[in-house]
Amino acid sequence: MKNIKDLDIQSKKVFIRTDFNVPLDKNLSITDDSRIVGALPTIQYALEQNAKIIIASHLGRPKGKPVAEMSMKPVVTVLSNLLDAPVKIAPDCIGDDVKKMVNEMKDRDILILENLRFHPGETDNDETFAKALAELCDVYINDAFAVSHRAHASVEAITHFAAISGAGLLLQKELDYFEKAMDDPERPLVAVIGGAKVSSKLLALENMLKSVDKIIIGGAMANTFLKSIDCFVGSSLVEDDLLWTARTILKNCLMKGIKYYVPIDVVIAKSLDASSETAVVPVGEIPSDWIITDIGPATRILYAEAMQNAKTIIWNGPMGIFEMEPFSQGTMAVAETIAHSNALTIVGGGDTDAALHKSGNADKVTYISTGGGAFLKLMEGKQLPAVAALANI
Repeated sequence: MKNIKDLDIQSKKVFIRTDFNVPLDKNLSITDDSRIVGALPTIQYALEQNAKIIIASHLGRPKGKPVAEMSMKPVVTVLSNLLDAPVKIAPDCIGDDVKKMVNEMKDRDILILENLRFHPGETDNDETFAKALAELCDVYINDAFAVSHRAHASVEAITHFAAISGAGLLLQKELDYFEKAMDDPERPLVAVIGGAKVSSKLLALENMLKSVDKIIIGGAMANTFLKSIDCFVGSSLVEDDLLWTARTILKNCLMKGIKYYVPIDVVIAKSLDASSETAVVPVGEIPSDWIITDIGPATRILYAEAMQNAKTIIWNGPMGIFEMEPFSQGTMAVAETIAHSNALTIVGGGDTDAALHKSGNADKVTYISTGGGAFLKLMEGKQLPAVAALANI
C-alpha cells in the first residue's frame, strides 16, 4: 500500500478523505478539534507539494439527506485557523457547481466538500456516487482511519475509479502502530480490555489470545467473566448467554500459558446514580440487590503490578462507569499506570480516549487511535475494507 509521500501529487488535484466528524455544541461550534488536528500532517504535506486540495468528510448521521445542523461549515473556520490559510466550502460534494469550483482551483487552494452523508450513495457504497467523487481529482488519499472499517463510497468504491490512490499519513501511522504492537511486539504484551459487554469485544478477545502474554479484564464485561467462574455478582449487568464462552476464554488462557486477571474486589452501589450509597467489597461478598460499578482498590494494585514489567500495552475499554465520579477511580488508576509505564502504549476506543483525557494523561501515552470501531476491527484480526481496497490497487 502506497501512502501520499510515495505518489507524485505536485500541483495535482488531491482528494483527501478525512474524518472530520467532530462534536458540536448547541451553537454549532466545535468542542473538540482533535480529529482536524490529526489530519494536518497530510494536508500540510499536500500544501508543500503545491497540490490543489479537496477535502471530504461526513459529519453526524443525516441519513442520506441535507441537514443544516450537520453541514461542514463549522470545520471551515477551525481548519483555516489551524493552517493559517483560506479554506472554501462547496455547496455539495458532487454536481456541476462542485466541478466548476474544483476546475477553478489554483495550486495550494483548499476546498472542503459538503457532508458526504447528505447523499445515500455514501453509506450504500454506491459506484455511481463514488465515480462522481473520483472524477473531481487526479489523486485520491484516504486519511480517515476511523471510517475505514466501513465499505462506504468515499473510502472503498472510490478506489476503483480514482486514477491513483494511497493512504494519508494518519492512516499509515495508525496501521504502523497497531502492526508494531500486535505483529512484532516487545514482550510482555499486555491487553487491557474493558467496557460494558463481552459480546462487543468477544472476537477481539479471542484473537488477542494468539498474541498476548497477559489479559486484564475490567468494566461491566468482567461481571460475565466473574459469574462464569461461579462468583455471585448481585444485580450487575451480565450476559448469561455468554457465560460458557467467557469460561472457555479463561480456560484457553490457561492452556496457552497466558496470564489473565479479573477483579478481586469491586465498588458496588445501590443504583447507577452518582449520589447512590456505595461500598467496596471482595468479589465473593456482593449483596444480591447491589450493582458492580468499578474495580476496587485491591484490583487497581493487582492490575498495576500485572502491567509493571510490560513492554507493550494495548488498552480498549474503561474499568467502570468512569463518567460518574464515585465510579471513576478504577479507570483513572489504570490510565495512570499505563501512562507512567515504560511500555509502548496504544489506546483505542472513544470511551477509553475520553477516560484518558479525563485522567490528564493523554500526552503520556505513545499513541491514541482516532478510530473506535476501526481499532476494534484490527483487534479482532480483521482487514479493514478501505485499507484492503488501497492494498489491492
